[in-house]
Amino acid sequence: MTGGLVLVTVWIVLAALAPVIAPYNPLAQNVNDRLQPPSQEHIFGTDELGRDLYSRVLYGGRITIPAGLLVVIFGGVLGVAVGSVAGYLGGLADEGLMRLSELFMAFPTIILAMAVTAALGPDIKNAIIALVVVWWPAYARLVRGQVLKVKNQEFVEAAHCVGASRIRILVRTVLPNTLSPIFVMLAVDVGAAILTFAGLSFLGLGPDPTSPEWGRMVSVGVDYFDQWWTWLFAGMAIALMVIAFNFIGDGIRDVNDPRLR
Repeated sequence: MTGGLVLVTVWIVLAALAPVIAPYNPLAQNVNDRLQPPSQEHIFGTDELGRDLYSRVLYGGRITIPAGLLVVIFGGVLGVAVGSVAGYLGGLADEGLMRLSELFMAFPTIILAMAVTAALGPDIKNAIIALVVVWWPAYARLVRGQVLKVKNQEFVEAAHCVGASRIRILVRTVLPNTLSPIFVMLAVDVGAAILTFAGLSFLGLGPDPTSPEWGRMVSVGVDYFDQWWTWLFAGMAIALMVIAFNFIGDGIRDVNDPRLR
């Protein structure tokens, strides 16, 4: 987990300081220097329009990383709300909400996200909304299962006996005892969300084509595959972030697993 935290921290710091440490404007074009290999002047080389790829990768972190975090945060909050209500109330509420989640889960994530983004229009905000729409059902089903296990425990019955309201019991008593697997899933899902967001951008359904977004950079680089630097460094950035968040998720799981303590 430590290695993952260090790697994520380094990328977040680099992205935050991009306006200070990037040697060039990521949108500045210089066709005389187009498709230059890595050199002392351009350490990651240049793209098809002569833009400095090192600067674009740094600025790309300011788009891709926050997008992945927002997808997981909003999708997680929505899923936790739906799953906790379904599991705690049971009955028709449970049936209706779970059938709705199954409807969304019946479609492959990327396909449904593509459909929603295409309907809303290619844009960063719309891509995030599309991913939130397809992301919440997994959290809803996880939280529902955890709530079903907890809600009949003795300490919950004790809260009922002292007159606590159903909302207070759910928020203050039940949900805090379901958080461990949620945190693990959140950590792992950030990497998956970054990869999926980059996938939408790769397909042209993300930010503006001129944006220095990692998935978009890989997509453009594929057209110049023999100029390996045009796609390699953006692809490595995506891969490193996915691996780092998976390490963090595994570490959180190990910390919360009593068999490993």
